[in-house]
Amino acid sequence: MVERDQVSPLAPSGSLRSDQDEASVFAKNVRKRRVIKCCGCIAAFMLIQAVVIIILAFTVFRVKDPVIKMNGVTITKLELINGTIPKPGSNMSLLADISVKNPNVASFKYKNTTTTLYYHGTMVGEARGPPGKSRARRTMRMNISVDIITDMLLSNPNLIEDMKQQLLPMSSYSRIPGRVNMLNIIKKHVTVKMNCTMTINITSRAIQEQKCKRHVNI
Repeated sequence: MVERDQVSPLAPSGSLRSDQDEASVFAKNVRKRRVIKCCGCIAAFMLIQAVVIIILAFTVFRVKDPVIKMNGVTITKLELINGTIPKPGSNMSLLADISVKNPNVASFKYKNTTTTLYYHGTMVGEARGPPGKSRARRTMRMNISVDIITDMLLSNPNLIEDMKQQLLPMSSYSRIPGRVNMLNIIKKHVTVKMNCTMTINITSRAIQEQKCKRHVNI
């Protein structure tokens, strides 16, 4: 009998495993690059977002100081004795026209306003205004009535001389606390203060001279 030669396999098993390993490594590298690209895109997006927020915070969303202004003061109630001095036991009333300008792109919500009136350094009257809101880039006007205690004026030694000239030099202090809220992201508490000196003409019942200084605490 003729013995047949045994034929060995042409493709060794070691070469097949090597190709599979290379394919697995290549797939892992592809996934790794995709993850790196994805993380890079997310990081870039967050960085751009942070830059935009910072730019807006220092430009459009920058909190600006509200401006308080005393537009005028008029005497609404005054009782005089022979046209000379205030009647004892009666009250003298002033109406202060105050405006609050809000230059921000968000509303300025303020609490109770306080206005105190002084005559030669002595407090003679105080008034409180209701809370309110000044809309974005708008001006809110309010009329605050101040009742002056006449007996406090009569007890001042300067009154007789001032009434001869029909002029009352007075000063006022107004305080408006509030908060500016920017999209619930930027919140700042702001207190607007104003000190005014004025001369009230008894004859015309209006302000003859007025000077005001404003202060803002943030």
